Amino acid sequence: MDRRRCQTAGLIALAILLLVSRRQLTSARRALNRRQRADDGAPRRRKPVGVAPLAVRAVTNTVQTADAIVRKGIGGQVRSSIEDIAGWARVERPDLAKITASGSVVLVFSDIEGSTQRNEAMGDRAWVQLLERHNRLIVRLVGEHHGFVVKNQGDGFMIAFARPLDALRCCVAVQRALASDGPRWDDIRVRMGAHVGTSVRRGEDLFGLDVALAARIADLADGGQILVSAALRESLDCPDDMSFGEPRRAEFKGIQGAQTVYAVNA
Repeated sequence: MDRRRCQTAGLIALAILLLVSRRQLTSARRALNRRQRADDGAPRRRKPVGVAPLAVRAVTNTVQTADAIVRKGIGGQVRSSIEDIAGWARVERPDLAKITASGSVVLVFSDIEGSTQRNEAMGDRAWVQLLERHNRLIVRLVGEHHGFVVKNQGDGFMIAFARPLDALRCCVAVQRALASDGPRWDDIRVRMGAHVGTSVRRGEDLFGLDVALAARIADLADGGQILVSAALRESLDCPDDMSFGEPRRAEFKGIQGAQTVYAVNA
């Protein structure tokens, strides 16, 4: 009976997600067609990742999330976030060199605090709808800040940016959007962590450590908080619209030595 109930919930979630995905895909295709028409006759040049390509990627991730719900059940899916995505990245080693010519990249991980408990309290249908709105918000703001969604699974994201300031401003924009209208977002709180590292893949090089550190920093953050590594903090001059809290020392599993992290004042 429990298995049948889980399968029924999964099918309901799948129907909701596929309906939303179809609408998103239609909008994304229209945006791509408009861009292609605007580009006709214009000189070719490299462009940053925009909202339309990210929207197509979001639709793909939505279908993958729906499939995982059917196979694993809602509870199994919402438990997979930062650590699962970081594990995927360490195995698959996505090619991030195309994002920046400098060889360095800013990695951001995020997830919703207490997502499993919230799912249980809200029920599967309401949770999936909220999850989809949360994911659309992240994808939109990443596109607006010239970022790239590397992986989305459930409520978790791995995001890459070429510029540290773009990454931090995107994180701040996410937190402010959620905080500005709590009831609309069911008062969800997102944990975010960022680190600047190498985009180059060469065997067991620094890439895996950079991914692990960014993920561990995000996992350390509280809901509504943005934590960044000392390397990221030191990589930019603090503009007027950005400030940081006092340095904090932390030890992370798999990372040698204590690390310094800073909270971003959002």
